[in-house]
Amino acid sequence: DKRRMHKKAMPKFGGPAVIIGFLVSVIYLLIVMSTEHTIDLFGPEQYGKKLLGMFLGIVVISITCIVDDIKTIKPITKLIGQVLAAIIVVVFGIRIDEFTLPFIQSQEIEGFLSMLITVLWIVGVTNAINLIDGLDGLSSGISVISSISLLVIFVLNGSPFIAIVLITALAGALVGFLPFNFAPAKTFIGDTGSNFLGFSLSIISILGVAKTYTAAVIVLPLIVLGLPIFDTLWAIIRRLIKGKSIKAIFKADKGHLHHRIVARGFSQKQAVLILYGISATFGIFAVILLDSGIWKALSFLLMVIVAVALGYKNFKTERSDTQRYECIECKYIYNPKFGNEKAGIKPGTPFEDLPEDWVCPVCGEGKDMFEIHQ
Repeated sequence: DKRRMHKKAMPKFGGPAVIIGFLVSVIYLLIVMSTEHTIDLFGPEQYGKKLLGMFLGIVVISITCIVDDIKTIKPITKLIGQVLAAIIVVVFGIRIDEFTLPFIQSQEIEGFLSMLITVLWIVGVTNAINLIDGLDGLSSGISVISSISLLVIFVLNGSPFIAIVLITALAGALVGFLPFNFAPAKTFIGDTGSNFLGFSLSIISILGVAKTYTAAVIVLPLIVLGLPIFDTLWAIIRRLIKGKSIKAIFKADKGHLHHRIVARGFSQKQAVLILYGISATFGIFAVILLDSGIWKALSFLLMVIVAVALGYKNFKTERSDTQRYECIECKYIYNPKFGNEKAGIKPGTPFEDLPEDWVCPVCGEGKDMFEIHQ
């Protein structure tokens, strides 16, 4: 697969570890809190029933994606599994059923429309996290940032306690896994893990804004998950324009944001950190919007944009063709002054001008696994 960033075999069964960590934490906390009467799973809100639907959905999506990780399945088959998991969740009572827009009275969504919007949200966010899973630690790191942002929002908003428990357990499971997934990765989260993350974040965000039907609160999960959602929407538009058919949407490409950043000459680790920063900016913006209002949130965003613009300008100025690059896997150093004559790379060849298929002469990793040598 030409889109793969790694040139050697890598275990990609980290997803089940994250799922098990999440489920064990949630089940333990629910048992303890139910015993202490801190939470009522069988009260009017029927959280027990909703959680059962969420867990069954996780089982369906996990089985679908485990098969995909072991033996690649067609995108349409995986989509069917995602839709089925979302329908199970909706049937068990988790739905987007009401919202409020500025200057408009509260609007109630009922029946089929409510179910359709909920299924589209769950499937959409699931695929958004899955599609951004293209670099070591990217989807898991962005999910950690999104989880922490949602946790702060839920606490400030006085959201249902069950949502706070779920988002805390998800963040904890990811924090334990991220050191093994960050570049250079020791294991991948796989389709199983990335689909689970998107699926869980979409459901928890619904539970977290339930019964708080104000436009600001309802839009906050959209902002927090803005990076993967934007990347997915742009991928759909790009593929439709390029392929001129619905089938083109399911054809993978190298046009995602992380691919473009790496193509600009950044290493895989640098690209991941850049996207972490963007995701954190969205999260902080959402928190400030809830706590202090739109003008302070926009002021923060403006400061970030100015800082990034100045930083990128200095980065371009200081970067030179004589800069040496180090493989983060084996520590081999590429010096443009000497090139790599065994591979046909003449002395004086800048790192950016190396062929796309050039690999480290020691460990065989690609260009994306190199970073500027300090």
